[in-house]
Amino acid sequence: MTARLRILYLPHPVVSETALPLRQQVASLLRGQHEIPVLDHDRALPPQFRDVDVVVDPGGAAGTRPMADAATSVQLWQIVGTGFDHFDLDYWRSKHIPVANCPGIYTAVPLAECAMMFMLMLARRYPVSHRALQEGTLYQTFGRELEGCRLGLIGFGASARQLARFSLAFGMRPSAIDIRDIGQDEARDFGLEVAGKPSDLDRLLTVSDFVSLHLHLNAETRHIIDARRLGLMKPTAFLINVARGALVDEDALREALVDGGIAGAGLDVFEREPPRPDDPLLHLPNVVSTPHTAAATDGTLSRRAECVAQNIDRIANGQQALYLLS
Repeated sequence: MTARLRILYLPHPVVSETALPLRQQVASLLRGQHEIPVLDHDRALPPQFRDVDVVVDPGGAAGTRPMADAATSVQLWQIVGTGFDHFDLDYWRSKHIPVANCPGIYTAVPLAECAMMFMLMLARRYPVSHRALQEGTLYQTFGRELEGCRLGLIGFGASARQLARFSLAFGMRPSAIDIRDIGQDEARDFGLEVAGKPSDLDRLLTVSDFVSLHLHLNAETRHIIDARRLGLMKPTAFLINVARGALVDEDALREALVDGGIAGAGLDVFEREPPRPDDPLLHLPNVVSTPHTAAATDGTLSRRAECVAQNIDRIANGQQALYLLS
């Protein structure tokens, strides 16, 4: 028999519910079977968490330690996002609160589309071309073609696999590295020229025309692209980051972009978010950027709502949640 649950929804710390109508989508999928109140930050926490079975935490940045302390009956803390580097997972583990996320399969397509967009814009020197058009200058901006370019994928999860598929349609030559073994069949299916391990990273950087990051952020991956590794890249190569800003040492990146160490960068994420309006990365002619919106699509919203609703249904039916982190 399906139990009726009490589900507490945490407001997103940055995005309004009007702009991100996740709660309405989840409620619609649950068809009124469960109660879904919204946390009121102006009220005391313990009464609001009393008898709560599931907490829905958009982005993983809304949860606080006092909330975990108050969550004495919670059977699942559902993060509505892929990354959890802003979430104090160890503290939730110490409280024995199961935590799940919505993994990369739910955002693979929009992340890969954004990365592909960056590559096209950088290859065609979009910022320079657009400025020339505004100034009335035609025919003077020369770009390059993607066909034949080597694409180095750092991490080969869902978004990287989708980008490999897209790149093949443009005649690119993808290679990838990952901490796991990429099997021969998988490498063949995705057209990989090279399928390596982390020890192959430096070599991949030296030969790639585009380097695209698809990693979780943790102690091992923070600043994995630093001054030394930027120095390994071709001066004609481009860096793409739709994953996490702190994967890249931004001071080193600024220097490489200004001094011609690399040709350009496509950035959806930054070490400091939001970046300062006067940050040179937002104004350099060899950078294209978006405000951490690579995954912000109607499709992502629908798929993540389905993921959350599925896990709520599983808890209501006495089953273990999917995609548990702890």
